[in-house]
Amino acid sequence: MSGWRELVTASLIGAERAVVPAPDIPGLPAGERALPPSAGEAGAGDPAAALLASAALLTTARRAGRRPDHAEPLPAAGQDPRPLVSHAAGQRLTRMLAGEYRYLVSEWLTAAAERGLRPPPQLLPALLDGARRGQPATRQLVAAAGGPRVRWLAGLNPEWVFAAQQAGPDDPQDPDVWRHGSAARRRDYLAALRARDPAAARELVREAWDGASTQERLWSLAVLAGAVTLADEPLLEAALDDRSTEVSGRAAEMLARLPGSALSRRLAARAGPCLRVRYGRSGRVLAAQPPDGDEASLARDGVLAAPPARGAPADRRARLLLELVARTPLRTWTRRFGRPAADLVAMARDAYWSPVLFAAWSRAAIAQQDQEWLTALTAHALAGRTGGTAAETQIVRQLSRHADPAMGAPHTWPEPGPDTPPAVYAALETLRFRYDMLKELDDGR
Repeated sequence: MSGWRELVTASLIGAERAVVPAPDIPGLPAGERALPPSAGEAGAGDPAAALLASAALLTTARRAGRRPDHAEPLPAAGQDPRPLVSHAAGQRLTRMLAGEYRYLVSEWLTAAAERGLRPPPQLLPALLDGARRGQPATRQLVAAAGGPRVRWLAGLNPEWVFAAQQAGPDDPQDPDVWRHGSAARRRDYLAALRARDPAAARELVREAWDGASTQERLWSLAVLAGAVTLADEPLLEAALDDRSTEVSGRAAEMLARLPGSALSRRLAARAGPCLRVRYGRSGRVLAAQPPDGDEASLARDGVLAAPPARGAPADRRARLLLELVARTPLRTWTRRFGRPAADLVAMARDAYWSPVLFAAWSRAAIAQQDQEWLTALTAHALAGRTGGTAAETQIVRQLSRHADPAMGAPHTWPEPGPDTPPAVYAALETLRFRYDMLKELDDGR
């Protein structure tokens, strides 16, 4: 479809000084490529009217999603057996595409795919247009989330051809996909197998593990992570000794979140002595100290004092404490001290290591989806008792990035007070938005 660039040039130069081209839409008879009668009647001899009319025609043709240069009937789109998201979830995605929390669109698509849902078909063109200008990961996500309809649309608009190249297979249950398919198609096959036969998917990963690349092992673990159980523990324990620290670290994270795993018990045993109660002028205080002893065993279990990243403690011992407590089951502390989360959070506010503890507990509450700790930490942050505005904002933002319906309904969360910093309030609003977004997707299952 030509002529759009010429129209833009004419609008920039000025319709009075440039020739306004007639819209050239392939597939229309030559006589119909002139301006419609209404445009001529509205402003005969008016270059501005001609420019706007031409732009209107080309815009309509572009939005149709297909160049009208073929007369044969359109092929039918492939069947998509996935259920449609709820009406509320579709409405929220519409708002996000219009600009409200637009940066969460990728998270919405990921969450919908994890729940086996498909987005509203009328929103696929907007998603494809956004993905066309986005990163490769975004393109792949939209292609996978859109399913057969995205591939059908991609065949009608050359600007969306990337979706046809990256979309998964129409039949993810075909065993040949696992043996001969691309990485994306093999991942789709494994995900489909995991949904209907978890043991078979786990065995498939185990058999292919030694010959798989680092990236293949990583996405295999990502597929298993959706519903990991103690039956997966032997495979994950073996992955702790993987040659790639990225793979072993991912396996450690999965085991740390698995209730009853041997790794979670090892972490609880190492973390327990790091916290103790002492008495100060303000009463009982929960004091902390970094772990001592062999760091190699901690490293195998995913506790690494990595070089400080942005927002991380600069002190190596502080990073060790942060990583260990973040991976330790939160029930370790409530059982050890016999007190609820709110009391422990209050007791730690004046401790020397309190910023490290709050950050670690926040990560643990996110990973373990613990409503009690989420509420206690958020309330403390909103009350301004975590060591300053920067710390409060960081904790609430960290919590808001991973809100989950399992953590409880919004009415159970604390409300900001009159002295709540604006940045903290904004972070809490993001937390509420994410909760509603995921809850609506869950309602569609």
